[in-house]
Amino acid sequence: MNAAQIGLGLILMAAVGAWQLPVYGQAAAESEQAQMAKGKKVYAKYCAGCHGAAGDGGGYKLLGADPANLTSPSIKKKSDSALLKTIHEGNPNMPSWKGRLSEQDSRAVLAYIRTLAK
Repeated sequence: MNAAQIGLGLILMAAVGAWQLPVYGQAAAESEQAQMAKGKKVYAKYCAGCHGAAGDGGGYKLLGADPANLTSPSIKKKSDSALLKTIHEGNPNMPSWKGRLSEQDSRAVLAYIRTLAK
C-alpha cells in the first residue's frame, strides 16, 4: 500500500465517521459533564422512582425487594460491564431497560450512578 492509498483510506474513514480523534483537555471535561447531565436526566425519568432521587434505594417498592442502594460500597466495587449488564438485562426485581434505553443513554446513566457511589 502506498502513501496515496493510506491517505485516501484515512479520508474515507473520517468521512463515514469510522475514525475519530480522541478528545483531550477541556473538551473531554465538557463532554464528560454533558454525559453526566444526560445521565442525570435519564436517571430521573426511569430510575429514581425505585432507586430514589439520591440513589439510596428509597423509592417505590413496586417490584418486590428493596431497590439497590446505588450509593453503597458494593455498587462502587462492581465493574462498569456488570452494572451495564444489570441495566440492560435487569434482574429478578428490576426490569430490563435495553428496549427503552440506547447504549449511549445506558452509559450516561452509568456515569451518573458512578457519581452517586462516591
